[in-house]
Amino acid sequence: MAQMNYLTACTFDFGALAQLPKVLKGLGVTRPFVVTDPGLKANGLLDALLQALSEPPAGVYSDTPGNPTEAAAAKAAADYRGAGADGIVALGGGSSMDLAKAVGLMVTHEGPYERYGGTQRGARFVNAIPPLVAVPTTAGTGSEVSVGFVLILDNGRKETFVSPHFIPKAAICDPELTLGLPPLLTAATGMDAMTHCIEAVLTPVVHPPAEAIGLDGAERAWKWLPLAVADGGNRDARWHMMMASFQGALAFVKGLGVVHSLSHALGRVSELKLHHGTLNAVILPHSLAMIAGHAEEKFARIRRALGLPANADLAAEISAFNKRIGLPHSLSVMGVTEAHWPSAREYALSDIATASNAIPFDGEKFDELFRRAL
Repeated sequence: MAQMNYLTACTFDFGALAQLPKVLKGLGVTRPFVVTDPGLKANGLLDALLQALSEPPAGVYSDTPGNPTEAAAAKAAADYRGAGADGIVALGGGSSMDLAKAVGLMVTHEGPYERYGGTQRGARFVNAIPPLVAVPTTAGTGSEVSVGFVLILDNGRKETFVSPHFIPKAAICDPELTLGLPPLLTAATGMDAMTHCIEAVLTPVVHPPAEAIGLDGAERAWKWLPLAVADGGNRDARWHMMMASFQGALAFVKGLGVVHSLSHALGRVSELKLHHGTLNAVILPHSLAMIAGHAEEKFARIRRALGLPANADLAAEISAFNKRIGLPHSLSVMGVTEAHWPSAREYALSDIATASNAIPFDGEKFDELFRRAL
């Protein structure tokens, strides 16, 4: 039996940030707490958000790390409580939005927080968090409409937390905030969105509306991502890439796959500090090569959406696309070695995304996927 939900109200277009006070008022939030990162504080986007607010926020946490941690979330949660805040505004990419969700969990739930992670085992303990408004500044993660977040716990595990309570109450998607995003970050976050769309289509979970959205998002990213990379000021490209990111997250309510499992596992290697979207881009062609022959009807639909010939090698096309937009071709180029695999293997196997992959995946298949991508 299919269960199909979409729950976030989204204000989408250039200039949407100006609607933030109205959105907060509609949610009954009078003392918002802003969660963002050092880069957005430095480049002026935090100032733009603060200027959009009709009143100063209760507080600001601007030290979100590239890969959100339990320690950072705990510090931000303490600041939230000390400020007497009654809601959260997340400004940034996936890291800030994920940290904001973790803050919401921490200010309403007692630890240890690892008990809330995973699939159904953790979700059943989660209750409502404070109202959260997400304001994305990249076009990739789609965390502004997703049911989950990823956090590196104090025990070293990079855990996925999933619950309908983690879906932001509202999203402000303003492509203006992505203008001038550097080419490499544009490419990496854009391929995060592309991977969301493709893996969501391929997962066998039944959700035809989400699958249709995933196909449209993939088509949009395929056309507009190279243009956004080539010209960071291309307004049409930025609009369509923010939409593709939004669609990717709407699509992956169906689930994801082993690209994300392996990406999450390698993303927890602290000394490498690997970018999630770049990992997805590198791993995706190799996952598609292993799935090929097992999901031909869906492969055909993806080819049609991307405007490829009926006999096109989808894995090879994605590899060529990565090269075209300037992304690395292998994990080894990113600093990954064979030595990183034994500890990452367990995390990949147990990741929530593995269960919804297009085909069953065991340890031997992960060994192969890692070797191919390395």
